[in-house]
Amino acid sequence: MHEGLRERKKREARQHISDVATRLFAERGFEAVTVVEIAEAAGVAKATVTNYFPRKEDLLLDLQAEAERLLVDALRERPPGQPAVEAVRTLMHRLLAQRHVLSTAAPGMARFGRLIAESPALLSRAREQREHLESAATRRLTEETGDPVRADLVARLLLATATTVVVTPIRRLVAGEPATAVAADQKQVIDEAFDLLAAGISTFGSET
Repeated sequence: MHEGLRERKKREARQHISDVATRLFAERGFEAVTVVEIAEAAGVAKATVTNYFPRKEDLLLDLQAEAERLLVDALRERPPGQPAVEAVRTLMHRLLAQRHVLSTAAPGMARFGRLIAESPALLSRAREQREHLESAATRRLTEETGDPVRADLVARLLLATATTVVVTPIRRLVAGEPATAVAADQKQVIDEAFDLLAAGISTFGSET
């Protein structure tokens, strides 16, 4: 879909505010920075910040909508007969190959990981976001299988596995391991995690 000028300007403004907030959080800690200070540093009104980010936590955890879109699209657009677990595995490999920030294997993720680990508010919001992703995956799998009970279980397992894949490199980076080594190992991390999951739900989503 073509992005119009208005949409592009809104996206750029949102990204600018998020970037400024992330820099301030990294310098001073999440709790020590106010929304007013973020607005002043970004050169916008406080109302502009809250319009784009109703919750302060989302200034840092700002990719929820994109993560949900990528996940649902991966499930919806997978080839006929491909199990759901393989669709999500493929998505994780694609994000890594693209060096997408959601792959979390980039050097800057160490700072990101520390910020979240040190903030109860960010940890709580991250858990909420994962639950939203679980719900989105459940809805999609229920639509195509008509089996809400197993769809819910599989969605939770998929998100638990994806979360492990995402958190593993962050923990390694925070521990001081070289970013090059962490990135080089990430393909194996993805496959080991999804191999383990596939052994249990390998056929779900391939029956239709």
